[in-house]
Amino acid sequence: MLILGIDPGTQILGYSILDTDAPKPRIVVMDVLYLKRMPDFSQRIKTIFHNTLRLIDGFHPDFLAIEAPFFGKNVQSMLKLGRAQGVAIAAAILRELPYAEYEPAMIKQTVTGNGNASKDQVATLLQSILCFDDHPHYFDATDALAVAYTCHMQLSNPIAGVRQELGIKHKSGKSSKRQWADFVQHNPDIVQ
Repeated sequence: MLILGIDPGTQILGYSILDTDAPKPRIVVMDVLYLKRMPDFSQRIKTIFHNTLRLIDGFHPDFLAIEAPFFGKNVQSMLKLGRAQGVAIAAAILRELPYAEYEPAMIKQTVTGNGNASKDQVATLLQSILCFDDHPHYFDATDALAVAYTCHMQLSNPIAGVRQELGIKHKSGKSSKRQWADFVQHNPDIVQ
């Protein structure tokens, strides 16, 4: 399975393709789309859409994994980030490519075991796990790889995959028995 990972951004967009067919996942491509030089925001969005299509058509991934917008204090930045994410997802939908969104804390948790890890920590652990030589110039590229890796881990873990499909979030601090009881209480139509 090939997974296209995207770390959306309107100034720098990270992307990667992870091949998970081998016994150990391997990087097919990992890079960034540098958009800062484009003064017109609509041109940036158009470029994101066309480059996402180019990646899909060029590599034929089986899945798109994309980072969900980070909820920050600057609402305008968050809205722009959401638009970048939206056009990448629209490109996937146009090509009938299934996709999933992953929260930044979940991505960091999956890669490092710490939902508050730094970008440098994520990149360093990915380098160790996937055995690539140098850190890319921008962390956006390794962030995209982290999204693809998280998707791989979710798809290869049936329980985590069911959790994601049903919208169940892992809540630290609760026992698995308590989590299951919460799930049953909130989803009586699914559990019989």
